[in-house]
This record gives sequence, structure tokens and C-alpha cells, in this order.
Amino acid sequence: MARIRFPKRYLIVLLTFICTNVCYVERMGFSIAYTFVADAIGVDQSSKGVILSAFYYGYVMSQVPGGWAAQRLGGRRVLLLSFVLWSLTCALVPVDPSKVVVLVIARLLVGVAQGFIFPSIHTVLAQWVPPHERSRSVSLTMSGMYLGAAAGMLLLPSLVKFNGPRSVFLVEAALGAFWSVLWFKYASDPPRSDHPKAAAAGFGDTFLPVSSVFKDSKGVVQKIKAQNGVSSVHVPKIPWKKIVFSLPIWAIVVNNFTFHYALYVLMNWLPTYFELGLKLSLQDMGSSKMLPYLNMVIFSNVGGVAADHLITKRILSVTKTRKLLNTVGFLIAAMALMAVPLFQTSGGTVLCSSISLGFLALGRAGFAVNHMDVAPRYAGIVMGVSNTAGTLAGIVGVGLTGRILDHAKAANMDLTGAESWKPVFFIPGYLCIFSSVIFLLFSTGERILD
Repeated sequence: MARIRFPKRYLIVLLTFICTNVCYVERMGFSIAYTFVADAIGVDQSSKGVILSAFYYGYVMSQVPGGWAAQRLGGRRVLLLSFVLWSLTCALVPVDPSKVVVLVIARLLVGVAQGFIFPSIHTVLAQWVPPHERSRSVSLTMSGMYLGAAAGMLLLPSLVKFNGPRSVFLVEAALGAFWSVLWFKYASDPPRSDHPKAAAAGFGDTFLPVSSVFKDSKGVVQKIKAQNGVSSVHVPKIPWKKIVFSLPIWAIVVNNFTFHYALYVLMNWLPTYFELGLKLSLQDMGSSKMLPYLNMVIFSNVGGVAADHLITKRILSVTKTRKLLNTVGFLIAAMALMAVPLFQTSGGTVLCSSISLGFLALGRAGFAVNHMDVAPRYAGIVMGVSNTAGTLAGIVGVGLTGRILDHAKAANMDLTGAESWKPVFFIPGYLCIFSSVIFLLFSTGERILD
């Protein structure tokens, strides 16, 4: 029987999917474990917000450097190094809320290490994935985030309850080490593509780190000449001015900010909303608490497949496809977010948060894949710029939410009442509406950076 060949790019996409999965298990795990120990000793909400947002301060510092490093050194190498670093740091993180300085430093280090991951992933995917597969490949990779969050929400509260919060960090470090071994063993840089259409689309561009051995158009094996051990392949200058003054890139940046504001607020504060707002224990909620993130997995992949179908069948242009999915996703998410505090039951909260996160994930087939549409040669750099805005959203949103709740408490408002929580969910709802309008006005699916 003939051996079934599994294209290497599929393996790369699968490994990046597992990568984002493990990263979000770690983020969700810290939120759950820290909330458990902090609430047990009565830490106030503002102080919790400081610790929970410390990760994002480190994360924001390494986004653009991560894109630059992936561009210069290769996404494969940078991705492996970042994973090893955050896994080691995570293994040493203390769980004592009284050690505030140590906790902040540890979370900063984990944030810095993980900040290199997504720019590196976009660089790797820009190398490996042809244009007609980009929507579903990026959507599948990013859906790993939501599956990781769902798995963390389902399994980690029980792990904390029966084995203590420290066990969460050890499990996360072990997962990080396991993925690093897989990536080291199976990942590689792609061979250079000499096909004119592939090169024009930015697929396999030679400015990226590639194998020094390749076949020319006649099938003859050739070697790239090297000087002083370094490949002579030309690395173009990064067009920072065009990036900074490009309205389509700003449309991506604004939507990335909004997406992550909503995601990070829900990821970090939904456990608190269940515990304080609804008086429900996460350990007693069963599998329902993972539904919002599981919904993101489904809708993210639906959006990716739908986008590729609309584009490849020429039903809509790339530009119209991105705008359609982004607008539908963000507007429905906005309505669902603003409905969350109107329900005072776990079922209503799970339903609204599931709809909001699901349609936000659908919207990723609009703005998130757009990095590769407008600048395939600089996908890692543009992703670094865009994700910097997304990380700032985590700093602003997570910290602001803690202050909103403390202000409500100081004003003698009941944290079990809807009025205390309305600003928490209405702010990202309004941002979703604003961002969808910006994307409609200024985005494009055409290549703007060569």
C-alpha cells in the first residue's frame, strides 16, 4: 500500500494550534489559581487587578521585538526559545498572594516570554501556508487559544480544589516542556518557493530564514551562497513609516485592541463574576463554565472555512469577505456583551458570554487574517504592532475592571446587583460597535506593503 503523505504545512499548523492551546491553559490557570488564594485571604479587587494585569505589561514590551526577532532569526527558533523561557518561569512562580513583588516580577517574565509567540507564529504561517489556505489555517491555530481556555476553565478549578493552586503551575510547565520537545523534533523552516505566483503572493518569500538547500526550476539541487557562515539572502528593510501611517493597518490595530479587551476582561473577571456577582462556585458549575470558550473554537473555525470558501469560489472579494465577517462578528458580540449583566442566573450568563465570545472569534476571520492580506512579507512585524494594541487592552481592561468594582463597593453598591457590573460589560460592547465601523471604513484585502 502506498504511503499516505501528510503535507508538512499541515503538521506546522497543527503544532501552532497546540502551541496557542497550551499558552491559554497557562493564562486561564493563573487567573483561576490566583483568584482562589486571593479571595481566601480577602485581597481587594484593585490589588487583584494589578497582579492579573502584570502579565500584560511584560507581554506588551515584547510584541514588536518579537516580530523583529522572528523576521531576522526565524519564527521557528524564536517560538521554541520563548516557550522554553516561559515554561521555566512558570515552574518557579509562587502562589502566595502576600509576596506581591515576586508575583509581579514572575508574571512580567512570563508575559515577556509569551510576547514573542504570536508574532513568531504569524511569521511561520506566512512562510508555510499558501494564500488560499490562510483563513482556515490562522483560524485553526487561533482556535487553540479558546480550546485552552475552555479546558482550563473545565479542569483547573477541580485541580486547585483537590491538589492546591501550586499544582496548576506545575502542570502548565510540564505542558510547555512537552510542546517544546514536539516543536524541536518536528518543526523546520520551509524550502524556498521559486514559483512566480507563490512569490507574488508572499508565500515562501526568500527574505525569511529558509533552508540553504533547494531545487531550482529544473529540479537541480542548489545551495545558497553564504559568507562568514551567514546566508547571503537579502533581508529587506522594514517599512516602518508605511506601517505607522497605513489606515488599513490601523483598522487591524483598533479591532485587535477591542477583541482582546473583551476577551481578557471575560477571561480574568468572569470567574469573579460567577463567585461574587452570582454567588456560584466554579467547582460546582460543572462543564457549563467552559461553553463560552468552546463556542469560540467552533465559531473561529467556521469563520475561517467560510472566509476561504467565499474567496476561493469568488463569491466575494477578499476585502468584502474580511469586512463582512468582522462586522457580523463584532456587532452581535456587542449586543451579547451588554446583555450579560441583565441576567442574574448562571444559564443566562453562560449563554450571553458564549454568544459574545463565539462571534468575536468569528470576527477574527476578518481582522486577524488581514495581517497576511495587506503585508504577507511583514506578517510577524504587523502582528507585533497589532498585538501590542491587543496587549494594551489587557492592561487597560483588566486593571480598569478592578477599579470599577472597587468604586462600586466604595459607593455601597451591591456587587451581586446588575448596576455594579454594567460598566464592566458595556465598555467592551461599545468598543465592538466602534471598531466594526472603523474596519468597514478603512480596511482592505489588497496587498499594501511589498
